[in-house]
Amino acid sequence: MENHSLVDVLEAISDGKSLEIFKEIAKGTVESEILKQKVGITKKQYYMRTRQFLNTGLVSRVKGKFSLTNFGVIIYHAQLIMEAGVNNYWKLKAIDSIQDSGQIGEHERLKLVKTILNDDVIENILVRQN
Repeated sequence: MENHSLVDVLEAISDGKSLEIFKEIAKGTVESEILKQKVGITKKQYYMRTRQFLNTGLVSRVKGKFSLTNFGVIIYHAQLIMEAGVNNYWKLKAIDSIQDSGQIGEHERLKLVKTILNDDVIENILVRQN
């Protein structure tokens, strides 16, 4: 099996259309015609993107249907965490501002994180950070 770099994987899902296709495959929507139409791309654009998914090992194709590989599942979950980070950007920025003021200790910082964020995954990452 070939090794794939993180750059290869990120490039495969780096544009909005590719990411949308990847997320749809993760949800189980695997009909090519439906995906092309839903995402609004040509046949060539679709096959270029799915070929990149196949080449990086994110998806497999069995009997013409795409599904995530175990590697693809890991990358999908990592993408969900990044998406949660983006969705909580302003809350995270507020925590940074309060934290950077130097006016709160570690215990208060943890309390602040739990109070402001409404996302267990991100909360756990920030709590484990220190």
